[in-house]
Amino acid sequence: MRDKKAQLRLHKRIATGLFLVMAVVYLFMVYLLKYSPASWMGYVKAFAEAAMVGALADWFAVTALFRHPMGLKIPHTNLIENKKNDIGDNLGNFVTENFLTPSTIRPYINKLEVAHFLSQWLNQPKNQQLLEQELLFLLQSIIQDIDEKKIIDFLSQKAEEGMNEINIQQFIAQGLQYALKQNEHNRLISLVLPKIQDYVEHHRTEIYEQIIEKKPLLGLVGGKTVTNQLIKGLHAFLADIQTNEKHKVREEIGLQLIQLAKDIESSLEWKTKLQAMLHQFVTKDVIRQYLTDFWLTTKESLLIQLKTENSTFRSYLKNTIQSLADTINQDVDLQHRLNHWTQVTLYRMALRNTQEVSTLIRNTVDQWDGRELSDKLELEVGKDLQFIRINGTLVGGLVGLLIYLFTQLL
Repeated sequence: MRDKKAQLRLHKRIATGLFLVMAVVYLFMVYLLKYSPASWMGYVKAFAEAAMVGALADWFAVTALFRHPMGLKIPHTNLIENKKNDIGDNLGNFVTENFLTPSTIRPYINKLEVAHFLSQWLNQPKNQQLLEQELLFLLQSIIQDIDEKKIIDFLSQKAEEGMNEINIQQFIAQGLQYALKQNEHNRLISLVLPKIQDYVEHHRTEIYEQIIEKKPLLGLVGGKTVTNQLIKGLHAFLADIQTNEKHKVREEIGLQLIQLAKDIESSLEWKTKLQAMLHQFVTKDVIRQYLTDFWLTTKESLLIQLKTENSTFRSYLKNTIQSLADTINQDVDLQHRLNHWTQVTLYRMALRNTQEVSTLIRNTVDQWDGRELSDKLELEVGKDLQFIRINGTLVGGLVGLLIYLFTQLL
């Protein structure tokens, strides 16, 4: 910035100094022509006079771009500050119409080889490590910064909605029907019968006492004998059920279970009972507590996996990055599709947003301070514009000399 200001001041001094030199020469020639005239003096005077005119004209033109010459508010001066908004509009339209057209954008986009660049970048170990670290940092940030209450509220709501949508009647009825088709009820009967037999055998005294309590007269006429016969008959009956898979008791139990499955599936009473049981054991508080414990455990486990050097997750992430690099490097079809997709997407995006670029330029220029913009532009191009003043001085002088020469020849 300081160098540019110093260069601008230097070139302004050079241009102004050249004008002053021409003014001194002109005055000197006027003096000599009056007191000691010579033919060649007229040529020098004409050159110096025209050079001053050229210098002043170009000084006015250059100065009028950035400020009012000598502070005089002459019309069409201080152009940049006064026409700032017009400059923004014209600059935006210029960029859009000349740089953001299909014919100018397409050649550059068609040269893009994203797959090649990505393959080379990913195949460098340090870049793989960098990508891994960035992904780990991103995942840790997401997990640590996530609003746990919102997550649990969301999961709880979905769990309650899911519970309400569960057709528990159909679920239990179909489960029971499936068990009957798989003959699971007979397996259960066969499993229970030996237990019943053992119970009867080991509780003969209790059975006898219960009989005597109900029928006291049996105690007087051989109650134990009757009880033993009863128990013996019960054992035989149970053994028959145990060995005969087509026993009528088994069939009756099967029919009862089939009817129960139908009742559960279609009965409004069963629906009410089952829903009440479900909501009695699985309450909102239970669901929330379960999901809270699940989330906290999962979160802690994930963070440990992310922080542990050789954890399963980090090993998987490393292998995935390496696999991605190998795939892009070896799969020519994937490279072609990746390049094509990138090119088409960028091309469409560029054409779709050309007007946005124009608007961005216009709005940006509109927000600038006019005086500041004028000073910045003068700092950038002012040095080169001083050459216009220098050239105007010299060219003006040459033109004036030619005119004077032509006049003398005539």
